[in-house]
Amino acid sequence: MLWRIVLSVAIATAAALLAGWLTGVLVRFVARRRYRRTLTKLHENCHKPFMAVLVVAANYIVLFEYENRFIAGIRHALLLVLIVVAAWLVIRVLFVIEDFALQRLNMDVPDNRRIRRLRTQVALIRRLTGAAITIIAIASMFMTFSELRTLGASLLASAGIVGVIAGLAAQTTLTNVFAGMQLALTDSLRYDDVVVVEGEWGRIEEMTLTYVVVHLWDERRLVLPTTYFTKTPFQNWTRHETRVIGAVQLHLDYRAPVEVLRAEAQRVVESSDLWDRREWVLQVVDSTQLTMVVRVLASAADAPSAWDLRCEIREKLIVFMRDNYPEYLPGGTQRVITQE
Repeated sequence: MLWRIVLSVAIATAAALLAGWLTGVLVRFVARRRYRRTLTKLHENCHKPFMAVLVVAANYIVLFEYENRFIAGIRHALLLVLIVVAAWLVIRVLFVIEDFALQRLNMDVPDNRRIRRLRTQVALIRRLTGAAITIIAIASMFMTFSELRTLGASLLASAGIVGVIAGLAAQTTLTNVFAGMQLALTDSLRYDDVVVVEGEWGRIEEMTLTYVVVHLWDERRLVLPTTYFTKTPFQNWTRHETRVIGAVQLHLDYRAPVEVLRAEAQRVVESSDLWDRREWVLQVVDSTQLTMVVRVLASAADAPSAWDLRCEIREKLIVFMRDNYPEYLPGGTQRVITQE
């Protein structure tokens, strides 16, 4: 009888491998004619789990012809493996579909706010589907054990206690997960958004269900829990559009010629390639005991351009004041204070 079982398993395995190979040949043949990119990607990512499903399913079906305790144990083990590889295959297929959706969302366009929102939602849905399929697979594996269905109220009570303990232990994680879902569904934060958090300026580089990575201007990464963005106020410069208005402030003496400085600021802004030709203004916005505060606002196409434009305006206006009106800069005139 043993040799019959071994022979049946070998034949089933060979048939499954042959079917998988023929499927691969058919996919490659069809891919040469139509849907080449889609089918090739699907074949490359899903071939191994598909082959595993065929082999395990074939052996599981073949062993139904034999009835004894040892074979029943092997068949149960194969059923558990089949659930695992089937979940693996479904996750791979869903990931390929989501990858194609992400590839179609090209961010290299002037106004990519809608695309960034869709990419954020697709990425979070990708993680949710993977987690959901994993949980379903684990639950299905447990349901194959009859003992778990017949232990009765004692197991339900134990499960209730364990569930309460696990819920308390995972409270922070679950809070972060729900916060991540809230960020994606409410469109309050997206990939590539420009934000100011913890006094740092940067872009949203990665978003998961539990944490967000902010790529700071100096190449550092700030990792924050998703609950930070639902509980703490933060600045989002690109929530409605990618265009950003940059601000430059100068502290000058009250005698400084504002109109001359405004004309120079206009020349600097209009000669810059970073300005988007939409908005700019120079105003006196505040005053202190010793100086007035002059602010220059200028718009740019995106946050990096706005940052560079601010630096350029600040540098050129300081040089202009230093070369032409140094006495109106802070510290430009010496005040002698005599103490008696």
